[in-house]
Amino acid sequence: QVQLVESGGGLVQPGGSLRLSCAASGSIFSHYAMAWYRQAPGKQRELVAFITSRESTNYADSVKGRFTISRDNAKHTVYLQMNSLKPEDTAVYYCNAGTLIQLRGTYVPTNYWGLGTQVTVSS
Repeated sequence: QVQLVESGGGLVQPGGSLRLSCAASGSIFSHYAMAWYRQAPGKQRELVAFITSRESTNYADSVKGRFTISRDNAKHTVYLQMNSLKPEDTAVYYCNAGTLIQLRGTYVPTNYWGLGTQVTVSS
């Protein structure tokens, strides 16, 4: 099975930056699409970005142009570089291993989730 561990969260001021990391166990890592989700109190968990095994990427409109997802298959790690952070980005961020429905461009999560890392954007 795949085990995911997120890190890199913290408290930053609006306009600041953070880089989240998600370390994954298992040699099958390179075959999965990977994604970052986030969940704020009282809100649904939402898909922020995903990256396929061929390293194509997709972003939620709310973060497009500000966030960048990347992966290092040799290190079994996926990253989320977050720039120009806003208070509305405050949430617990989770990584997930999943698959992609090519015809729809739809990310399908598996039950492989990390425990999350808190990101707080506040002045």
